[in-house]
Amino acid sequence: MIFPALARRGGTSNFMANKQNIVTIGGGSGQYVLLSALCDLRHISITAIVSMVDSGGSTGRLRDELGVLPPGDILKCVLALSPDRESVRKLLQTRFKSKNRLNGHSAGNLLLTFLSQYAGSFPEGVEALAEILNIKGKVLPVTIDKATLVAELTDGSHLYGETAIDLPRGNQREKIKKAFLVPHHSDAIKIYPPVIKAIKRADFLVIGPGDLYTSIIPNLLVPGVKEALGKTKAKLVYVVNLMTKFGETDNFKVSDFVRVIEKAIGKKLDFIIVNNKKPAISIINKYKKEKASLVKCDLVNSKIIKADLMAIEGNIIRHNAEKLTEIINNL
Repeated sequence: MIFPALARRGGTSNFMANKQNIVTIGGGSGQYVLLSALCDLRHISITAIVSMVDSGGSTGRLRDELGVLPPGDILKCVLALSPDRESVRKLLQTRFKSKNRLNGHSAGNLLLTFLSQYAGSFPEGVEALAEILNIKGKVLPVTIDKATLVAELTDGSHLYGETAIDLPRGNQREKIKKAFLVPHHSDAIKIYPPVIKAIKRADFLVIGPGDLYTSIIPNLLVPGVKEALGKTKAKLVYVVNLMTKFGETDNFKVSDFVRVIEKAIGKKLDFIIVNNKKPAISIINKYKKEKASLVKCDLVNSKIIKADLMAIEGNIIRHNAEKLTEIINNL
């Protein structure tokens, strides 16, 4: 099918000669689903910009013990863009069960750490892994400066580290007032220069889905990112989360997510992709026990694109990559 916009540009032959540059911003499992969706589209060039503040699990241990940049979120994105993503994901996300130092580490995290140290830099290690997996596109760390994510709560207290923010303790926690980055060894955190170039060249820039304050906002806090977004002519697309998250987005509606994102990027979004499918009551009740609820759309305007975007696997709600592909393809 040829969309009207393609016909105006000279049909499919011209479109093939001029690939659309798609840039994504995020991290974590949400970014994996989005990139899996984009990877299935033809005639586009993909660049993933990834958060670098993950501090939990295998990633956190490698960061603390070896002083390396966190490999976890970058690894997910590289896997998503591989033509053999299902098989390599199963292989590289295998976790060691031995009783020595390997215990709990994923094979992929260790491989990326080794490649980075041997190649001499983290970006070169990422490029090497991308070459091994023959990925479609590029994966860029938003910064190569080590930093800790800090959240200031409404009661004035602070949470240090992505894991502390991501996994709240107890039954109640104050709302997040703001978040910021604290550099480890330098006076300031700098944007990784290829990120500026990617944003400048983008035709579409897709933000999310992903945990608002631990996967998306950390990218936008890096000095230089907001400025680059302010200058880009790319259409800005935001994929809103399916569910709220306790301690981060309690009781958030679509307008709340949009407000936080638009404030962080300093400009208005062009398109907002929202799920309109409701899961079974039994699944909603399961999420209630985790203090999470379905994100409700309280906005009505031409920017809002509503669709059934939900996939349910083992009572876990996720974005459906195929449905997301269709929406983005139409854009």
